[in-house]
Amino acid sequence: MSTLDLAQAEREDFAEFLSALAPQQWEHGTLCEGWTVRDVVAHTVSFEGVPLGALAKLFLRGRFQTDRINAVAVAELAGRSPDELIGTVRAHSRPRGMNAGFGGRLALTDNMIHHQDIRRPLGIPRVIPTDRLSAALDFVRRSPTIRGAKRARGVTLVATDLTWSAGRGPEVRGPGEALLMAMAGRRDGLRDLDGPGLQALAARV
Repeated sequence: MSTLDLAQAEREDFAEFLSALAPQQWEHGTLCEGWTVRDVVAHTVSFEGVPLGALAKLFLRGRFQTDRINAVAVAELAGRSPDELIGTVRAHSRPRGMNAGFGGRLALTDNMIHHQDIRRPLGIPRVIPTDRLSAALDFVRRSPTIRGAKRARGVTLVATDLTWSAGRGPEVRGPGEALLMAMAGRRDGLRDLDGPGLQALAARV
């Protein structure tokens, strides 16, 4: 299965998860500071199908600053209902354009992280398929925007639920999903990790 296929499967699972949420859960907080579930979902589809000209205007309005651009894009979708947002997720399950970058790894990793940004605060864990999780763990380390390897510098990350490890130095052990979230800068992931290198990792997350 190609990474584009893996990214599509992740997006389809995301849509299924969202369709089961109660209305009040859409207003629940997430690991993305200041964003509700609705905001995070809007963010995951905010660049889908946007023409190049409109995308350029969006970047201008956001002053070419990632956080500002994302905030503007999410605000533009503020009026969409949960059903409309889910419909957009389904309609764009196959990565295209910018989201298809790095052979689909960009879409796979970004969507997996945001999926967990929602699930963790809601207390709804999941078992992520090993092939998807392994691909995301590999990519998050060298992603040009996430730069997970920089956060994990000086430690060895070891997944306890799949065959995956990376880095050099004292070990940090735990579920692959928690390692992924820690490398993505989510401190919530640290609570599921342990090992002699945890303190060093925590200082950079």
